[in-house]
Amino acid sequence: MASSLPLKATVNCDMGEGFSLYKMGDDEALMKHIHLANVACGFHASDFSVMNTTVALAKEHGVAVGAHPSLPDLQGFGRREMVIEPEELKSCFIYQVGALSGFLKFHGVPLNHIKPHGAVYGQSSRSLPLARALVEVTKIFRSDENNDVAFVGIAGSAHQTAAEELGVKFIPEWFADLDYTPEGKLIITKKHDPVPLEVVRDRVMRLLNEKKVTTVGGSFIPLGENVDEVSICCHSDTPGAVEIAQLVKKLVDDSNRSAGYV
Repeated sequence: MASSLPLKATVNCDMGEGFSLYKMGDDEALMKHIHLANVACGFHASDFSVMNTTVALAKEHGVAVGAHPSLPDLQGFGRREMVIEPEELKSCFIYQVGALSGFLKFHGVPLNHIKPHGAVYGQSSRSLPLARALVEVTKIFRSDENNDVAFVGIAGSAHQTAAEELGVKFIPEWFADLDYTPEGKLIITKKHDPVPLEVVRDRVMRLLNEKKVTTVGGSFIPLGENVDEVSICCHSDTPGAVEIAQLVKKLVDDSNRSAGYV
């Protein structure tokens, strides 16, 4: 029987997506309003200095750190699909997560999760062989001291199937600042449009309390089956990102507290 309790939730944000002197989003202002930081690993954004600084900032704020690897596409910010075999993609992700793991070890911070970025997020959600390759990477970075590294992805997709098959903790993700089609597909644009705070509030409360996703047509669809937790993503490049993250974190913290999760 489905639980009548609200979804247990966290707030996540893609971070460390600058490069050299170039910045993407206000990581410092956002960090205090999230629970999970998805740190870019160098193939769509970031570099060794940015990764180091971002991990240190997350540690300072008590934010759990995950890897945010992508296809090798700096010029396209990882948002261009690529023909790639599962084994090659697996090697690509081992390389990136391995790089971040060095900084995590340096700062004494455990790897919390892996969340694919951009085009490969969508590609792997539709392809079970690709999803399996990415979940296998998650298993590689487990250890005796840290055996609970999670995989963050789309509920009801190949992501969830692969994680359940391979015995990896799966965290479904929902986006507070993006729209969904009536079929439940994400509508991704190169530039994020502003989202009124009252719209964000309504969407989040419906998700937490009813486990339903609001679509552009005004309909509501289930987040997915066998889902009792969710991580809500707020993008750093959405206009008003800090205010959105602040609101979502308050709603999530209040909901978690009232349900007895914390």
